[in-house]
Amino acid sequence: MNLSLCTISFRHHLHSMKEIAEWAQLNYFQGIEIWGIHAKHLKDDPHYHSDWLASYNLHTSMLSDYLPLHLSDKELLRATMELSELGHRWGTQKLRTFAGQQASASLNKQERKSIVDKLKMICKELEKENQFLLLETHPNTLTDTVPSTLQLLEEVNHPALKINFDVLHIWESGANPIEALLNLEPFIKHFHFKNISSKSKLDVFNPNNVYAAAGSREGMTPLFEGILNYEEIVKTASCLTEVEASLEWFGRNVKEVLEKDARKIMQITKEINSLNVS
Repeated sequence: MNLSLCTISFRHHLHSMKEIAEWAQLNYFQGIEIWGIHAKHLKDDPHYHSDWLASYNLHTSMLSDYLPLHLSDKELLRATMELSELGHRWGTQKLRTFAGQQASASLNKQERKSIVDKLKMICKELEKENQFLLLETHPNTLTDTVPSTLQLLEEVNHPALKINFDVLHIWESGANPIEALLNLEPFIKHFHFKNISSKSKLDVFNPNNVYAAAGSREGMTPLFEGILNYEEIVKTASCLTEVEASLEWFGRNVKEVLEKDARKIMQITKEINSLNVS
């Protein structure tokens, strides 16, 4: 399993990209998932790019952004190509976004079709660039349930469309993460790993709270201390042919938690690999 940290975890910290890369290299990570706004702010600095990151034996696993599906096709295409250019600069094929801003059950057929058509347009352009559009499984989007996600993949029906499988949000939807993983496996290109103490605390991940510097962090737990059984999840995910995952930590004590969780994941995957060899 190739493991990444997310630069979004350092959104409220005074750490440079260089400091993050140096730390990631020393703490069980093979890649960095770059938050879109961070990549955009680094755009005018010629020092930062894929070759620079490779000097730390790291790669860019994914650029995570928010393409404006609610805007006009022209504006959406402009934002898509800007993200695509950043993807080339950082050497990643994976560009993450969300499938709209409304729950799947609340959309009528025409509203859903509008999002489908926009996703088709994006995928058509990204295919020319040898890149993939990854839709994150997330509440209040068209990928908020497994059935809606599968339906959307069928409606768009394009090889450039893939899934960023957020384990916690899949579980939040009421699905069994292992069963969902197996159902969506052909489309999964990346994983987000995070955990929580109980279902009653899920509001802590609402965007208005999680992005706020003064937002609550109550209920956020290290990966192997929450309600989800990540040992089972990591073992199942590791059986896939290509596995890349990011530790999406939004809480405090960032380095301490990331190092501890990454070390545990490496231990689990080493055990799996040793069993496969024997």
